[in-house]
Amino acid sequence: MVPLKQSCSAAGPLSQLKMYSFMGGGLFCAIVGNILLVVSTATDYWMQYRLSGNYAHQGLWRYCISNKCYMQTDSIAYWNATRAFMILSGMSCFAGIIAGIMSFAHFSSFERFNRSFAAGIMFFVSTFFVLLGMAIYTGVTVNFLGRRFGDWRFSWSYILGWVAMLMNFFAGIFYICAYRMCECRRGNGPR
Repeated sequence: MVPLKQSCSAAGPLSQLKMYSFMGGGLFCAIVGNILLVVSTATDYWMQYRLSGNYAHQGLWRYCISNKCYMQTDSIAYWNATRAFMILSGMSCFAGIIAGIMSFAHFSSFERFNRSFAAGIMFFVSTFFVLLGMAIYTGVTVNFLGRRFGDWRFSWSYILGWVAMLMNFFAGIFYICAYRMCECRRGNGPR
């Protein structure tokens, strides 16, 4: 006789509370991470520098000199790559948030598809995309732009990108932990 799988909702209330705590913490980290991603990607303070004695700053979309902002019209590969990876990260994080919210519901038709695992994987994919985008921007800025502008520094939009990466990573950890708790309970179920 083939043993039946025990659903995650059939376990004890304390272990179910732990699983929901992990999922709630992961959802909080993911929502904060996605907000930080959007703010980081959209704002113009990735780098600050002095150009001909004037204060200037730039982001992925615009650069500003002496309180006048201009669109980045140059199609430079590292800007395009950073933009693309940041947008892909935001989209995969949003998909993970949707899967994470759905993982709170227990529909029997979705029993074979574990939404906690899917959400965790989407958050890790989002983390990977942010890491790629930030690494490309960092490498080009330090090796090329940093030498071009003597007095420069990374600014708060750039820092928000790194914080968003950490938040997405922790969201993935929380959801994978919730998935593992569910899987461990399935393995300990009645035979």
